[in-house]
Amino acid sequence: MCGIAGLYEPATTTMDAGLLARMTDRLAPRGPDGKGSLLLDGVALGHRRLKIIDLSEQAKQPMTDTELGLDIVFNGCIYNYRELRAELVELGYRFFSSGDTEVILKAYHAWGTDCVKRFHGMFAFAIHERDSGRLVLVRDRLGIKPLYVAETANGVAFASTLPALLEIDGIDSGIDPVALNFYLNFHVVVPAPYTLLQGIRKFPPATIRVYEKDGRQSEETYWHLKVGFAEEDETDAAEWQQRVMDALRVAVKRRMVADVPVGVLLSGGVDSSLIVGLLAEQGQQGLSTFSVGFEAAGGESGDEFRYSDLIAEHFGTDHHKIEVPSAGLLQSLPNAIAAMSEPMVSHDNIGFFLLSQEVSKHLKVVQSGQGADEIFAGYHWYPPLMDSSDGAADYRRLFLDRDYDEYRETVAADYLQEDYAGHFVDTRFDFNDGARPVDKALHLDTTVMLTDDPVKRVDNMTMAWGLEARVPFLDHELVELAGRVPAALKVSDGGKGILKQVAREVIPTEVIDRPKGYFPVPALKHIRGPYLELVADTLNSQAALDRGLFQPAYIDRLLTNPDDHLTPLRGSKLWQLALLELWLQAQAA
Repeated sequence: MCGIAGLYEPATTTMDAGLLARMTDRLAPRGPDGKGSLLLDGVALGHRRLKIIDLSEQAKQPMTDTELGLDIVFNGCIYNYRELRAELVELGYRFFSSGDTEVILKAYHAWGTDCVKRFHGMFAFAIHERDSGRLVLVRDRLGIKPLYVAETANGVAFASTLPALLEIDGIDSGIDPVALNFYLNFHVVVPAPYTLLQGIRKFPPATIRVYEKDGRQSEETYWHLKVGFAEEDETDAAEWQQRVMDALRVAVKRRMVADVPVGVLLSGGVDSSLIVGLLAEQGQQGLSTFSVGFEAAGGESGDEFRYSDLIAEHFGTDHHKIEVPSAGLLQSLPNAIAAMSEPMVSHDNIGFFLLSQEVSKHLKVVQSGQGADEIFAGYHWYPPLMDSSDGAADYRRLFLDRDYDEYRETVAADYLQEDYAGHFVDTRFDFNDGARPVDKALHLDTTVMLTDDPVKRVDNMTMAWGLEARVPFLDHELVELAGRVPAALKVSDGGKGILKQVAREVIPTEVIDRPKGYFPVPALKHIRGPYLELVADTLNSQAALDRGLFQPAYIDRLLTNPDDHLTPLRGSKLWQLALLELWLQAQAA
């Protein structure tokens, strides 16, 4: 829901209204229903609105509570806002709107920054205290809602998207060598605080940062996930299944809170099918579901309609499916890339982009199944880590796109520094983040990879069309519970074993006992024909040659036979390089 932007320059008395307007306008697709701005001494706040809760103008942003002396811009949704509102009314607070934004303001006044620990939802917000002049930035526990920051000549700027910050004169748009190493080696996952651009940082998940008027800063990580430390719990498998089912029911129900209809992105896999089944179980009628498919390529199917059709028929949903011909895919790529706050290589980006375009014609809110694979061990690299004697080495071998030797062949000498991605994995496996190697991998993937690949992908591609995606598998209480479930129950049955057992109570077994799938886009994996021409033209363009990121010999090797150069996760290394250059030309020129 929405997009936010702002400038905090405590020593400045006249804020740049034109700059704030340009930043906020870059967020227009995220909030097509309205815009607002607030300029005070030292602070400027901008907002683009997508009306989901409290559709009246009373809930417009930036929102100011003159009685409390607080201003806010907020992106996201607080699912338990009604319960919190009732509690705050008991404390004597009076409300002028009926939405969740004002609840955040009152909660902050009542409980300070600890208020975030009471929130169930996804959120990124900025609160300005008029009396003290301080600014408070907050991001949700799992980084579902994005937030970027940049230092300016006189303070700090923030926004929901990276491109919005490029409106600021003097922002360093040079390539960050640390982020480049992560992008090319760590499966395009660039962890906070890095981005590909030197002058723009990512605000970390589960973080509260306070900027004081005198220039001081303080920061707190307010949530920590534990994985695999419940060995003392004697709960048997049946009880674990019941706990997961109960938590899932709550998570799905929470995400129906809206003053507009809520649908489901239905891939035909277990995760999204289970969401549909649980909503049907809770009595939802006329539920709208949406699926997308592409032409086959390289002998690989481009759709999973047989499964999504089965679920739609079984539960009687109002089902919509779109079939994208290769020509349509190619034509849509520039717009999909322009919608990316950061370069995102996964082939299903374009799937989510085109699916969201169709969904936005019908709805403003959908539920989506992202997160289940990371919290319930659905990926193929988890079982080998169950009894690993060197978890970090095995994880690198199974997950990373390149080792450092190949990285040295890939990038120009100016960008060769250290094996940041490899060191990062080693360090994380040294932390006490998980009881066993598989638990450490699940912790790493849930808190880092998930945030900066699948979750970011869904947010960017849906919000490009003013569509809000809610992810029940990332309900923080469900994530905490999944962390306590013994790994053996999660990796069983080819992965997500406990979730599949839960699903058997709700959805047809044909969807459960099937090969793992996803939104497949074969044309971006098996690059040939016009796609190969696009990639070659991009990597040999004058802009790419002037940038000089990659070694020509490596590019030539990939162009000669792209199918011979796939990552361990079966992605195209050639597309990875081309997508980065395409994104840089679109966003950072």
